Amino acid sequence: MKILIVEDEEPIAAFIQKGLEAAGHECACAQDGEAAAGLLDAQARWDMVLLDVMLPGVDGFELMRYIDPQDTPVIFLTARGDVSDRVRGLRMGADDYIVKPFEMIELLARIEAVMRRRGLGQYVLKVGDVSLDLRAHRAERGGSAVELTAREFDLAEFFMRNRDRALFRDTIYERVWGGEYSGDTRTVDLHVMRLRKKLGWEQRLRSIPRIGYCLDSRP
Repeated sequence: MKILIVEDEEPIAAFIQKGLEAAGHECACAQDGEAAAGLLDAQARWDMVLLDVMLPGVDGFELMRYIDPQDTPVIFLTARGDVSDRVRGLRMGADDYIVKPFEMIELLARIEAVMRRRGLGQYVLKVGDVSLDLRAHRAERGGSAVELTAREFDLAEFFMRNRDRALFRDTIYERVWGGEYSGDTRTVDLHVMRLRKKLGWEQRLRSIPRIGYCLDSRP
């Protein structure tokens, strides 16, 4: 995975980078919030951000507001272990929160847990009786093939990777269509309507008023 490490203490950042690269990940480091924002803009896709809270200038909580619309997985790394800080980070959309000092083996385990939960690194995604084979670009429902357009397949993949999460229409459009959202909901809504019909997601793919949609993975 491509992982962005946002940590102002160089020895800690170097320790994390060395451990992650030894595990096969590709890393970049930023020592403050502004540098991190620049790297987030420069790289079209980061698979994960490891984010310190106490940063010079723009702190981690402020930067989280910038990252969240991109729907990039975030693990907070911080010396601040107060319950209120952990709750705040998780409520802002972080996937996990690990308190310093920590062992590399624990960090790797936390990263793997987020990957599994998000479906990252998997070639077959499943929700209910629907499965997507990402390598074969094949969709099945109840064991039978379902014909999806390229855009419908990408949209189904996005929902399945982010199951049980409320997704804003602008986030859906920008991540699946790759352009800036103009406020016209028809494109997203039409494709959602088609997915519901083709994949039997009439009850599972829920509309959320004034927000967008959520794919419910529960039976």
